[in-house]
Amino acid sequence: MYRYLKTALVSLLALGTIAAPMSAEAQDQEAINVGVLQFVEHESLDQNYQGFIDGLEEAGYVEGENLILNYLNASGDTANLQSMSENVTNSSDYIFAIATPAAQAIANVEQTKPVLFSSVSDPVGAGLVENLEDPEANITGTTDAGPIEDQVALLQAVVPDAERVGIIYNSGEANSVSEAEKATATLEEAGIEVVEATVTSTNDISQIMSGLVNDDVDAVFTVTDNTIASAMSLVGDLALEAELPIIGGSKDMTLANGLTTYGLDYYELGKQTAGMLVEIIESGEIIPVESADALELVVNEENAETLGLDLSNISLGSEEENTEESEEESSEDSE
Repeated sequence: MYRYLKTALVSLLALGTIAAPMSAEAQDQEAINVGVLQFVEHESLDQNYQGFIDGLEEAGYVEGENLILNYLNASGDTANLQSMSENVTNSSDYIFAIATPAAQAIANVEQTKPVLFSSVSDPVGAGLVENLEDPEANITGTTDAGPIEDQVALLQAVVPDAERVGIIYNSGEANSVSEAEKATATLEEAGIEVVEATVTSTNDISQIMSGLVNDDVDAVFTVTDNTIASAMSLVGDLALEAELPIIGGSKDMTLANGLTTYGLDYYELGKQTAGMLVEIIESGEIIPVESADALELVVNEENAETLGLDLSNISLGSEEENTEESEEESSEDSE
Protein backbone atom coordinates (compact mmCIF):
# COMPACT_ATOMS: atom_id res chain seq x y z
CA MET A 1 0.00 0.00 0.00
CA TYR A 2 1.36 3.38 -1.03
CA ARG A 3 2.31 5.57 1.91
CA TYR A 4 3.25 9.19 1.98
CA LEU A 5 4.68 11.46 4.63
CA LYS A 6 2.15 13.87 6.09
CA THR A 7 3.03 17.51 5.75
CA ALA A 8 3.15 19.89 8.70
CA LEU A 9 -0.49 20.67 8.03
CA VAL A 10 -2.61 19.07 10.73
CA SER A 11 -6.20 17.89 10.32
CA LEU A 12 -8.71 19.55 12.62
CA LEU A 13 -10.38 16.17 12.89
CA ALA A 14 -7.27 14.91 14.62
CA LEU A 15 -7.25 17.86 16.97
CA GLY A 16 -10.90 17.63 17.94
CA THR A 17 -13.23 20.57 18.53
CA ILE A 18 -11.64 23.96 19.12
CA ALA A 19 -13.82 26.18 21.25
CA ALA A 20 -12.03 29.49 20.77
CA PRO A 21 -11.86 31.23 17.38
CA MET A 22 -8.61 30.63 15.54
CA SER A 23 -6.31 33.42 14.45
CA ALA A 24 -5.58 33.85 10.75
CA GLU A 25 -2.10 32.46 11.34
CA ALA A 26 -3.45 29.39 13.11
CA GLN A 27 -5.97 28.81 10.37
CA ASP A 28 -3.22 28.93 7.77
CA GLN A 29 -1.10 26.47 9.71
CA GLU A 30 -3.90 24.00 10.32
CA ALA A 31 -5.71 24.19 6.98
CA ILE A 32 -5.69 21.51 4.31
CA ASN A 33 -4.99 22.71 0.81
CA VAL A 34 -7.07 20.96 -1.86
CA GLY A 35 -6.75 21.53 -5.59
CA VAL A 36 -9.67 20.64 -7.86
CA LEU A 37 -9.61 20.16 -11.62
CA GLN A 38 -12.99 19.65 -13.33
CA PHE A 39 -13.01 18.70 -17.00
CA VAL A 40 -16.23 20.37 -18.12
CA GLU A 41 -19.29 22.08 -16.70
CA HIS A 42 -22.52 20.10 -16.74
CA GLU A 43 -25.06 19.10 -14.10
CA SER A 44 -23.56 15.72 -13.15
CA LEU A 45 -20.00 16.98 -12.69
CA ASP A 46 -21.19 20.17 -10.98
CA GLN A 47 -23.16 18.05 -8.51
CA ASN A 48 -20.12 15.82 -8.06
CA TYR A 49 -18.03 18.85 -7.05
CA GLN A 50 -20.70 20.26 -4.75
CA GLY A 51 -21.10 16.92 -3.02
CA PHE A 52 -17.35 16.79 -2.47
CA ILE A 53 -17.31 20.26 -0.88
CA ASP A 54 -20.35 19.50 1.28
CA GLY A 55 -18.83 16.18 2.32
CA LEU A 56 -15.67 17.92 3.48
CA GLU A 57 -17.74 20.46 5.38
CA GLU A 58 -19.64 17.70 7.15
CA ALA A 59 -16.29 16.25 8.17
CA GLY A 60 -15.24 19.59 9.65
CA TYR A 61 -13.33 21.15 6.75
CA VAL A 62 -14.82 24.53 5.83
CA GLU A 63 -13.53 26.84 3.14
CA GLY A 64 -12.27 30.08 4.64
CA GLU A 65 -11.58 28.45 8.00
CA ASN A 66 -9.47 25.33 7.65
CA LEU A 67 -9.90 24.48 3.98
CA ILE A 68 -8.05 26.21 1.13
CA LEU A 69 -9.49 25.45 -2.30
CA ASN A 70 -7.92 25.96 -5.71
CA TYR A 71 -10.65 25.16 -8.24
CA LEU A 72 -10.12 25.15 -12.01
CA ASN A 73 -12.48 24.10 -14.82
CA ALA A 74 -11.10 23.18 -18.25
CA SER A 75 -14.47 23.90 -19.93
CA GLY A 76 -14.12 20.73 -21.98
CA ASP A 77 -10.96 21.96 -23.71
CA THR A 78 -8.27 19.29 -23.48
CA ALA A 79 -5.67 21.89 -24.50
CA ASN A 80 -6.19 23.51 -21.09
CA LEU A 81 -5.58 20.37 -19.08
CA GLN A 82 -1.77 20.33 -19.06
CA SER A 83 -1.28 23.84 -17.70
CA MET A 84 -4.22 23.56 -15.31
CA SER A 85 -2.93 20.25 -13.96
CA GLU A 86 0.44 21.79 -13.23
CA ASN A 87 -1.23 24.77 -11.55
CA VAL A 88 -3.42 22.61 -9.33
CA THR A 89 -0.72 20.13 -8.33
CA ASN A 90 1.93 22.76 -7.63
CA SER A 91 -0.31 24.79 -5.34
CA SER A 92 -2.05 22.00 -3.40
CA ASP A 93 -1.32 19.17 -0.97
CA TYR A 94 -4.29 17.04 -2.03
CA ILE A 95 -5.86 16.92 -5.48
CA PHE A 96 -9.40 16.10 -6.62
CA ALA A 97 -9.93 15.38 -10.34
CA ILE A 98 -13.46 15.31 -11.76
CA ALA A 99 -13.97 13.17 -14.91
CA THR A 100 -11.56 10.91 -16.77
CA PRO A 101 -9.68 13.50 -18.90
CA ALA A 102 -8.97 15.62 -15.82
CA ALA A 103 -7.84 12.61 -13.82
CA GLN A 104 -5.53 11.45 -16.62
CA ALA A 105 -4.00 14.91 -16.91
CA ILE A 106 -3.38 15.09 -13.15
CA ALA A 107 -1.90 11.59 -13.07
CA ASN A 108 0.56 12.57 -15.80
CA VAL A 109 2.05 15.41 -13.76
CA GLU A 110 1.74 14.22 -10.16
CA GLN A 111 3.11 10.92 -8.82
CA THR A 112 3.62 11.81 -5.15
CA LYS A 113 0.79 13.83 -3.62
CA PRO A 114 -2.49 12.05 -2.89
CA VAL A 115 -4.90 12.31 -5.84
CA LEU A 116 -8.57 11.41 -5.75
CA PHE A 117 -10.74 11.12 -8.85
CA SER A 118 -14.48 10.86 -9.36
CA SER A 119 -16.84 10.53 -12.33
CA VAL A 120 -14.45 8.03 -13.89
CA SER A 121 -16.10 4.98 -15.45
CA ASP A 122 -13.08 2.75 -16.04
CA PRO A 123 -10.07 3.69 -13.86
CA VAL A 124 -8.06 0.66 -15.02
CA GLY A 125 -8.80 1.14 -18.71
CA ALA A 126 -8.00 4.85 -18.39
CA GLY A 127 -4.56 3.96 -17.00
CA LEU A 128 -5.18 5.61 -13.63
CA VAL A 129 -4.75 2.51 -11.47
CA GLU A 130 -3.58 -1.02 -12.11
CA ASN A 131 -5.94 -2.62 -9.63
CA LEU A 132 -9.14 -1.27 -8.05
CA GLU A 133 -8.64 -3.08 -4.74
CA ASP A 134 -4.98 -2.12 -4.37
CA PRO A 135 -4.13 0.96 -6.49
CA GLU A 136 -0.41 0.74 -5.55
CA ALA A 137 0.16 4.39 -6.38
CA ASN A 138 -0.76 7.86 -5.15
CA ILE A 139 -4.18 7.85 -6.83
CA THR A 140 -7.62 6.43 -5.99
CA GLY A 141 -11.22 7.61 -6.00
CA THR A 142 -14.77 6.72 -6.97
CA THR A 143 -16.02 5.24 -10.21
CA ASP A 144 -19.29 6.14 -11.91
CA ALA A 145 -19.48 3.01 -14.07
CA GLY A 146 -23.13 2.55 -14.96
CA PRO A 147 -25.10 -0.60 -14.13
CA ILE A 148 -25.35 -1.39 -17.84
CA GLU A 149 -27.18 -4.73 -17.49
CA ASP A 150 -29.86 -3.13 -15.31
CA GLN A 151 -30.18 -0.21 -17.71
CA VAL A 152 -30.63 -2.55 -20.67
CA ALA A 153 -33.25 -4.47 -18.68
CA LEU A 154 -34.97 -1.14 -18.04
CA LEU A 155 -34.93 -0.37 -21.76
CA GLN A 156 -36.56 -3.71 -22.49
CA ALA A 157 -39.22 -3.03 -19.87
CA VAL A 158 -40.01 0.39 -21.34
CA VAL A 159 -39.73 -0.61 -25.02
CA PRO A 160 -40.40 -4.38 -25.02
CA ASP A 161 -40.53 -4.59 -28.82
CA ALA A 162 -37.25 -2.76 -29.40
CA GLU A 163 -35.19 -4.34 -32.19
CA ARG A 164 -32.77 -1.53 -33.05
CA VAL A 165 -31.27 0.82 -30.47
CA GLY A 166 -28.99 3.77 -31.10
CA ILE A 167 -26.03 4.65 -28.87
CA ILE A 168 -24.50 8.12 -29.07
CA TYR A 169 -21.20 8.95 -27.35
CA ASN A 170 -17.88 10.74 -27.71
CA SER A 171 -15.34 8.38 -29.28
CA GLY A 172 -12.52 10.51 -27.86
CA GLU A 173 -13.40 9.90 -24.21
CA ALA A 174 -11.93 6.70 -22.80
CA ASN A 175 -14.71 6.35 -20.25
CA SER A 176 -17.40 6.70 -22.93
CA VAL A 177 -15.78 4.13 -25.21
CA SER A 178 -15.56 1.64 -22.36
CA GLU A 179 -19.20 2.13 -21.35
CA ALA A 180 -20.41 2.03 -24.97
CA GLU A 181 -18.59 -1.26 -25.56
CA LYS A 182 -20.28 -2.78 -22.51
CA ALA A 183 -23.66 -1.47 -23.58
CA THR A 184 -23.26 -2.75 -27.13
CA ALA A 185 -22.31 -6.23 -25.92
CA THR A 186 -25.20 -6.33 -23.44
CA LEU A 187 -27.77 -5.13 -25.97
CA GLU A 188 -26.57 -7.61 -28.58
CA GLU A 189 -26.74 -10.43 -26.04
CA ALA A 190 -30.36 -9.43 -25.54
CA GLY A 191 -30.94 -9.83 -29.27
CA ILE A 192 -31.06 -6.09 -30.01
CA GLU A 193 -29.23 -4.58 -32.97
CA VAL A 194 -27.04 -1.62 -32.06
CA VAL A 195 -26.58 1.46 -34.21
CA GLU A 196 -23.54 3.44 -33.02
CA ALA A 197 -23.28 7.19 -33.51
CA THR A 198 -20.07 8.86 -32.35
CA VAL A 199 -19.15 12.50 -31.91
CA THR A 200 -15.90 14.27 -31.11
CA SER A 201 -17.39 17.48 -29.68
CA THR A 202 -20.71 19.16 -29.00
CA ASN A 203 -20.48 20.71 -32.49
CA ASP A 204 -21.16 17.28 -33.99
CA ILE A 205 -24.22 16.44 -31.94
CA SER A 206 -26.96 18.07 -33.99
CA GLN A 207 -25.95 16.36 -37.24
CA ILE A 208 -25.07 12.98 -35.70
CA MET A 209 -28.13 12.82 -33.47
CA SER A 210 -30.41 13.82 -36.36
CA GLY A 211 -28.98 11.00 -38.43
CA LEU A 212 -29.41 8.53 -35.58
CA VAL A 213 -33.07 9.25 -34.88
CA ASN A 214 -33.81 8.95 -38.60
CA ASP A 215 -32.07 5.55 -38.82
CA ASP A 216 -35.15 3.54 -37.88
CA VAL A 217 -34.13 2.99 -34.25
CA ASP A 218 -36.70 2.21 -31.56
CA ALA A 219 -34.89 3.96 -28.69
CA VAL A 220 -31.69 5.80 -27.80
CA PHE A 221 -29.33 4.47 -25.14
CA THR A 222 -26.91 6.85 -23.43
CA VAL A 223 -23.87 6.14 -21.28
CA THR A 224 -22.12 8.44 -18.80
CA ASP A 225 -20.56 10.67 -21.45
CA ASN A 226 -19.45 14.23 -20.65
CA THR A 227 -20.05 15.59 -24.14
CA ILE A 228 -23.58 14.20 -24.40
CA ALA A 229 -24.36 15.21 -20.81
CA SER A 230 -23.37 18.82 -21.53
CA ALA A 231 -25.78 18.89 -24.50
CA MET A 232 -28.75 16.92 -23.14
CA SER A 233 -31.13 19.75 -23.96
CA LEU A 234 -30.41 19.32 -27.67
CA VAL A 235 -30.09 15.53 -27.58
CA GLY A 236 -33.37 15.15 -25.71
CA ASP A 237 -35.27 17.59 -27.93
CA LEU A 238 -34.20 15.76 -31.09
CA ALA A 239 -35.25 12.43 -29.59
CA LEU A 240 -38.60 13.79 -28.46
CA GLU A 241 -39.27 15.22 -31.93
CA ALA A 242 -38.76 11.71 -33.31
CA GLU A 243 -40.89 10.24 -30.47
CA LEU A 244 -37.96 8.18 -29.22
CA PRO A 245 -37.25 7.44 -25.54
CA ILE A 246 -33.76 8.05 -24.17
CA ILE A 247 -32.77 5.43 -21.63
CA GLY A 248 -29.57 5.05 -19.60
CA GLY A 249 -26.88 7.48 -18.55
CA SER A 250 -26.83 9.39 -15.29
CA LYS A 251 -29.64 10.64 -13.09
CA ASP A 252 -28.84 14.23 -14.05
CA MET A 253 -28.85 13.45 -17.78
CA THR A 254 -32.28 11.85 -17.42
CA LEU A 255 -33.75 14.72 -15.43
CA ALA A 256 -32.23 17.23 -17.85
CA ASN A 257 -33.95 15.78 -20.94
CA GLY A 258 -33.94 11.98 -20.99
CA LEU A 259 -36.68 9.51 -20.10
CA THR A 260 -35.48 7.03 -17.50
CA THR A 261 -32.39 5.39 -16.05
CA TYR A 262 -31.17 3.30 -13.19
CA GLY A 263 -28.05 4.93 -11.90
CA LEU A 264 -26.14 6.89 -9.33
CA ASP A 265 -26.45 10.31 -7.75
CA TYR A 266 -23.33 12.36 -8.55
CA TYR A 267 -23.82 14.60 -5.53
CA GLU A 268 -23.69 11.59 -3.22
CA LEU A 269 -20.71 10.23 -5.16
CA GLY A 270 -18.89 13.50 -4.46
CA LYS A 271 -19.65 13.22 -0.74
CA GLN A 272 -18.40 9.64 -0.80
CA THR A 273 -15.12 10.82 -2.39
CA ALA A 274 -14.75 13.49 0.29
CA GLY A 275 -15.03 10.76 2.91
CA MET A 276 -12.20 8.92 1.18
CA LEU A 277 -10.01 12.03 1.33
CA VAL A 278 -10.66 12.40 5.06
CA GLU A 279 -9.70 8.76 5.56
CA ILE A 280 -6.48 9.29 3.59
CA ILE A 281 -5.61 12.41 5.61
CA GLU A 282 -6.07 10.49 8.85
CA SER A 283 -4.39 7.22 7.83
CA GLY A 284 -1.67 8.44 5.47
CA GLU A 285 -2.52 5.57 3.12
CA ILE A 286 -4.09 5.32 -0.33
CA ILE A 287 -7.25 3.20 -0.08
CA PRO A 288 -9.11 1.06 -2.65
CA VAL A 289 -11.19 2.56 -5.44
CA GLU A 290 -14.88 2.65 -4.53
CA SER A 291 -18.10 2.41 -6.55
CA ALA A 292 -21.29 4.31 -5.73
CA ASP A 293 -22.87 3.43 -2.40
CA ALA A 294 -26.40 3.61 -3.80
CA LEU A 295 -28.26 3.49 -7.12
CA GLU A 296 -31.79 4.62 -7.91
CA LEU A 297 -34.48 4.40 -10.56
CA VAL A 298 -35.15 7.82 -12.10
CA VAL A 299 -38.01 8.88 -14.41
CA ASN A 300 -38.44 12.19 -16.21
CA GLU A 301 -42.21 12.50 -15.79
CA GLU A 302 -42.55 15.42 -18.20
CA ASN A 303 -40.88 13.56 -21.06
CA ALA A 304 -42.81 10.39 -20.24
CA GLU A 305 -46.03 12.37 -20.62
CA THR A 306 -44.80 13.90 -23.89
CA LEU A 307 -44.11 10.39 -25.24
CA GLY A 308 -47.44 9.10 -23.93
CA LEU A 309 -45.79 6.58 -21.63
CA ASP A 310 -46.96 5.59 -18.17
CA LEU A 311 -43.89 4.53 -16.21
CA SER A 312 -45.50 4.69 -12.77
CA ASN A 313 -45.27 0.91 -12.37
CA ILE A 314 -41.85 0.42 -13.95
CA SER A 315 -39.29 -1.19 -11.64
CA LEU A 316 -36.18 -3.32 -11.45
CA GLY A 317 -37.10 -5.00 -8.20
CA SER A 318 -37.73 -3.37 -4.85
CA GLU A 319 -35.79 -0.28 -3.81
CA GLU A 320 -34.65 -2.17 -0.72
CA GLU A 321 -33.24 -5.02 -2.83
CA ASN A 322 -31.46 -2.60 -5.14
CA THR A 323 -29.94 -0.73 -2.20
CA GLU A 324 -28.81 -3.96 -0.54
CA GLU A 325 -27.23 -5.19 -3.80
CA SER A 326 -25.41 -1.87 -4.23
CA GLU A 327 -24.12 -1.98 -0.66
CA GLU A 328 -22.90 -5.54 -1.13
CA GLU A 329 -21.08 -4.61 -4.35
CA SER A 330 -19.50 -1.58 -2.67
CA SER A 331 -18.37 -3.75 0.24
CA GLU A 332 -16.82 -6.29 -2.14
CA ASP A 333 -15.02 -3.52 -4.05
CA SER A 334 -13.51 -2.27 -0.79
CA GLU A 335 -12.21 -5.66 0.34
